[in-house]
Amino acid sequence: MQTGKFTGFEVRIEEPGIAWIEFNEPAKLNGMSVGKKRDLIEVLTQAQMDNGIRVIVFIGTGRGFCAGDDLQAYSAPNANPDALMAPIPPGHDNAIGTYNGLRQVSQALNVAIRNLDKITIAAINGVAIQTGLSLALACDFKIAAKSARLGSATLRFGLLPDEGGQYLLLQHLGLTTTLDFILRKRIVEADTALSMGLVNEVVADADLQAHVQALATELANGPQVSMRLLKRSIYQATELTFAQSLDEIAAKTAITDHHPDAREGVSAFREKRTPAFNAWLQKDQ
Repeated sequence: MQTGKFTGFEVRIEEPGIAWIEFNEPAKLNGMSVGKKRDLIEVLTQAQMDNGIRVIVFIGTGRGFCAGDDLQAYSAPNANPDALMAPIPPGHDNAIGTYNGLRQVSQALNVAIRNLDKITIAAINGVAIQTGLSLALACDFKIAAKSARLGSATLRFGLLPDEGGQYLLLQHLGLTTTLDFILRKRIVEADTALSMGLVNEVVADADLQAHVQALATELANGPQVSMRLLKRSIYQATELTFAQSLDEIAAKTAITDHHPDAREGVSAFREKRTPAFNAWLQKDQ
């Protein structure tokens, strides 16, 4: 997986296999552009295929996690010298262009996050609005700083949560609260977001990075094969019947029951010690 600076973010890797993706345009509250989304999709594709990556963390610099789309950036192609992906036409200049832009770029980013079998964490350091909120909700864990604020707010501009925000909010909030949240253009503080079920935890601003690092390390040290398959199974269960989900997890269990991590887990339990999972990853590296 490539590290360094790309379009609007930079990537670093910390042990044991934690990829930190840090948005680095604080003057723009880390707003999204076509170039940034395309580079993020490429980086996430690399992370998925890199056995050394176990957990991916998203975090912003400054006062914003991501305050939505940077509308000014959409009027010009990506000319960033650090870009991973070549520029494409801005699009959105007609109906079919908007449709294609959403399907190939904006929606594709959240699909890329959800398609990861590696565990993802959104460390919400500041405002997370519209696209920024949807990106956070697409992650498996959402940890918010005390000063964070979260909202959809697209209707303030007469726009829609077209990157899949309505679906992600519905999964977190249910029908009644989603309608209230979106149609009333609500932007809520971190503690309210916690009570609503939008985030897992709220921590002091100064503690956010260390807290997320500890969580990421805990998850990275878990049995990666079982965790990745279980993650996929949980998400799929939200859209399957009970009978289908039983069959689906039985197929995955046929893999995990015969994996070395399962043998290590049983041995550690019998020997009353902490299991040392992921020997297969150490050999791979």
